[in-house]
Amino acid sequence: MSTNPEVLNVNVEPMGQVNPKVPANTEKENTFNTPTHAYPTDEKDLEVERVKSLELEHHDDFTIDPFKPFDDLPEEGRHILTIRALFVGLCCGALVNASNVYLGLKTGWTFTANLFGAIAGFAVVKFLSKTIPKTFPILGGDFGPRENNICQTAAMASGGLSNVFVSAFPAMYQLGLLGATPKDDYWTIVALAAVSGYFGFFFATPLRKFFIVYVARELRLIFPTASATAMTIRSMHQAVTGEAIAKMKMKGLSIAFAGALILRVVSQYCLGILWDWHFFTWFYIWGNYSNNAIHPESWGWFLEWTPAFIGSGMLVGLNVSISFLMGSVIAWGIIGPSLISRGAAWGINVGEGDEKWDGYMSYASLSLKACNKDNPSPRYWLLWPGVLLMIVVSFTELALQWKILWFAFKALYRGIAAGIYATGKAMGQELKFFGKVSSQAEEDLVEDSATPEEQVKMWMWAPGLLLTIICICVVLGVQHNMPVGMSLLSIFLAFFFSFVAIQCTGVTDITPLTAASKASQIILGGATKGEGWDVTHAQRLNLIGGAMCNMGANQSTDLVCDFRTGFLLRTPPKLQWFAQGVGTIVAVFLAPAMFQLFATAYPCIIDINADTCVFAIPSVSAWRATAVAVTDPTFPIPPSSGIFAIVFSIFGSFMVVIRHYVWVGRLEWVKKYHPNMMCIGLAFVLAQTQYGTAMTIGSAAAYFWQKKRPEHFDIYGYAVAAGLIAGEGIGGVINAVFQIAGISGSVYGSNVACPVSCE
Repeated sequence: MSTNPEVLNVNVEPMGQVNPKVPANTEKENTFNTPTHAYPTDEKDLEVERVKSLELEHHDDFTIDPFKPFDDLPEEGRHILTIRALFVGLCCGALVNASNVYLGLKTGWTFTANLFGAIAGFAVVKFLSKTIPKTFPILGGDFGPRENNICQTAAMASGGLSNVFVSAFPAMYQLGLLGATPKDDYWTIVALAAVSGYFGFFFATPLRKFFIVYVARELRLIFPTASATAMTIRSMHQAVTGEAIAKMKMKGLSIAFAGALILRVVSQYCLGILWDWHFFTWFYIWGNYSNNAIHPESWGWFLEWTPAFIGSGMLVGLNVSISFLMGSVIAWGIIGPSLISRGAAWGINVGEGDEKWDGYMSYASLSLKACNKDNPSPRYWLLWPGVLLMIVVSFTELALQWKILWFAFKALYRGIAAGIYATGKAMGQELKFFGKVSSQAEEDLVEDSATPEEQVKMWMWAPGLLLTIICICVVLGVQHNMPVGMSLLSIFLAFFFSFVAIQCTGVTDITPLTAASKASQIILGGATKGEGWDVTHAQRLNLIGGAMCNMGANQSTDLVCDFRTGFLLRTPPKLQWFAQGVGTIVAVFLAPAMFQLFATAYPCIIDINADTCVFAIPSVSAWRATAVAVTDPTFPIPPSSGIFAIVFSIFGSFMVVIRHYVWVGRLEWVKKYHPNMMCIGLAFVLAQTQYGTAMTIGSAAAYFWQKKRPEHFDIYGYAVAAGLIAGEGIGGVINAVFQIAGISGSVYGSNVACPVSCE
């Protein structure tokens, strides 16, 4: 997704990832954010000020080079790849993985495990290191920043691969392309996840040297989220202030996590009071069921106290949140009602047969039996402009980065030349041409702190990469009847988009999973056109190939970001690599299991004919719509929707160009007010308006918090946001278990203060 990296605090990838970050456009930055004013008013304030003063006393406002590892880290033993670090990291990653399936099904947003794994991992392992004697090295003993990095690396790897389980796989079930339920296909799904995840794992290994060492300085590859994670770990391990800061961060994270989890679980038994506030329903009831307040309610305008999206609003900032909310207003406050008033779309009278509630409508149907190009619901009509806008904006952003992409491929050419020259020299041949080409990059090289013994050797990853490529062809061919040529095309797309995704993430902290996934679907759709396959088979290959590309690009990007964190902390890459490999095993089995759990608890996720569902599943709609559009012999889009989609996408692309080339120099300040077109497109796909409202509440709260009490926000801000996000996600998992067990709010809860059931 496209964002403005100069003004946003995070990487936002709807249908992708959200990551807190540090600024990406500064060569040097202060090690600590020192408030220019602070007036302690209570005991907590005094504690914050004490910590801050100690920071200043022991770290004299020095700056760092973002391309040099930290040189002020405490001493640490050689044995950092410990069982305790791996186990705690895997547990943290598992929590984030489970949380992501719930949150992704709700809105298409998923979150990385960087800071959660770093902060929570520190708290747990530090506790073990203090309470268990050193004579028990498995659990006890000293704990330093590099072992903390191993813990965070394991969390990052095990928290991955969830993106396709809130997008591609539910879309396949909705189109009837797999078995009856995910339970029936569990091992089939695990096989695809395993070969795709380990393709990303092995492919990312040699890219560490390329992106972190060879071209990092030349291409300004800061990897902001990874750098922020490294700085967080470093600050928590400072000799004097680190433990105090870590305790405060963990306290904020724990309280937020517990509060969000409890609220999510308890609220299901009284949704209308503890979770959703239906103001317009209340006005309608107070007006004796005779006013027009029911109409805004029909369009989903109510307030939801969702901690996850209040937390994500704290991360993404006001620009993204307001853009998302304004997109909802345009789609579901202006265009949707206009379609209904002109008879261009239809809705379902949910309250039909009830005199009080007759006229309460639902406009969110996507059932293919009821929706088609001649008879669309508002959601079906708005889906196409939203999807096309996101695709066009993503590719416009990539096109505007052509210089960086050109430099990247030029650097790749230099790297290959250096390898050929080194090989020739080892064989006694002086290949002067390749030596001349490779020497041009020497001045831009970043010094790698890892010794040759600490590096991952080629014999460790190359056979694995080759084996995963072979296994991908076998799995896709045997399980899904995909020809070898199509499999190889999917693998090539995974190679290409992984390379592009890593480069974009390094510069802007934006992982373009939306663009990569949709582009792979479009290319694969074009490849299937001339094969004469039936529509069902073509759709299956389209979604399977796209899912493989998505998982490969997602996992490889996450792991290269981990290598960047380890580079700054001087963690041996070989040990990180082992932790990543173990974490990927957990992700391969856990993400499909979480998807199976939610599909069992809420069958509407995989039922295309379900008119209502507790999950909005916007990513599923986008993937399914793209697969249908590129494989359907007929044009499935309503003509008016198609025309508007084209015009709207051109406008979106134009707005991106304006942001890049007009708001510069003296007008640079305008960028922070420029609308985020990707978020506006997402709002068209997402029929639930309450998430934009919740994010705006969170971003506004963070803005005033940071402005009024910067010293508190620096310590607690991101920790609280991470706790809110993870807490609601795990609460959602518990709710799914309750649903299967028959003790959920749908059985024992009350719908008082909710539409239709209010009395």
